[in-house]
Amino acid sequence: MFPKLLVALALSVAAAFVPQTAPYAIWIFIIAVVVVFVIEGVRIVPQQSAFVVERLGRFHAVLEPGLNLIIPFLDRVAYQHSLKEVPLDVPEQICITKDNTQLGVDGVIYFQVTDPRLASYGSSDYVMAITQLAQTTLRSEIGKMELDKTFESRDDINRQIVAVLDEAGRSWGIKVLRYEIKSLTPPEVILRAMQQQITAEREKRAVIAKSEGERQEDINLADGKKQAAVLESEGEKQAAINRAQGEATALRLIAEANAAAVRAVGEAMSDKGGLEAANLKIAQEYVLAFGNLANKANTMIIPASANDLASFVATAMTVLDKTRQAQDTARGG
Repeated sequence: MFPKLLVALALSVAAAFVPQTAPYAIWIFIIAVVVVFVIEGVRIVPQQSAFVVERLGRFHAVLEPGLNLIIPFLDRVAYQHSLKEVPLDVPEQICITKDNTQLGVDGVIYFQVTDPRLASYGSSDYVMAITQLAQTTLRSEIGKMELDKTFESRDDINRQIVAVLDEAGRSWGIKVLRYEIKSLTPPEVILRAMQQQITAEREKRAVIAKSEGERQEDINLADGKKQAAVLESEGEKQAAINRAQGEATALRLIAEANAAAVRAVGEAMSDKGGLEAANLKIAQEYVLAFGNLANKANTMIIPASANDLASFVATAMTVLDKTRQAQDTARGG
C-alpha cells in the first residue's frame, strides 16, 4: 500500500515541475490515490481458494471465492490457502522392525485445508508438522511388526497413520484423507535371503505339483484297469448266460423234436400196416448195428442163435403194441 502511495506522490511532484501539467498536479495526485485505494481495496479470490484478512494485525475474516472488498490501510490479506486436495511426499526414512531389521520406508500423504483460520494460526507450518508426525507414526507402527508382517500389513499401517494424522490435523485446520506407503526396501542381504526363500518355495511347489500329477496318473491308470476288468467280467458273464440260454434252447428243441418223433411213430403204428413196418424197421436197425460193430472192432458179438434175433424183435414189437394200446385207450377216454 505505502509503496503505491509513494509512487502516486512522485508522479504528482513530477507533474508539478512540468509547465504543461503543473496546474493539474493536485488532480493527478488525487486520481493516483483513488487508483491505489481501488487496487488495494478490491480482492478477487479464485475458486477453491481462501484469503485470510487481518484488520490492524488481528484476524478479521476469510474471503470467499469471487469479488471481495477490504479497507486499505486497515485490512490486509495475511494468508492465502488452497482448498484443493494436496499430495505431499514423505521422504524415505529407516525404520527398525520388531525382529531388529532395518527397513527403508517412504510414502505420500493426501490432505486438504478445511479451516483456513486454523491453518493460518494453528501451526507455523502445518506441512512440516504433518510430515514429521507421519514419519514418527510410521516408525512406531513398523516397530510393532516383524519384517514379513510389514509386507502383508500395508493397509493396516496406512489406516493407522491416517487416524493419527487426522486427529492431530483438526487443530491445524486440515484433514488427512489418505496415506499410502510407496515402497518398503530391506537391506541387500535381506533381499537376497528373501529371493532364495522364494526360489526354494517355488521349487517345493513344483515338486509337490509333479508328485500330485504322478499320483493322479497312477490313480487314473488303476481306475482304467479296474473298469476294463469289470467290463471284461461283465462280458464273460453275459457270454456264459448267452451260452447257457443257447444250450437250454437247444435241449428244449431236441426234446420237442424227440417228442414229435415219438408222436409220429405212434400215429404211424396206428395206421394200417404200421405195426409190420415197425417190425421191419427194428429188424433192419438191429442188423445194421451188428454190421457197424463188426466194422469198428476185431471182435464181433453175434446172437447165439437166430431165435435171439426173433425174440428181440418180438420184444420190441410187444413194447410198441402196448404203446399203441395206451394211445387208443387215451383217445377212447
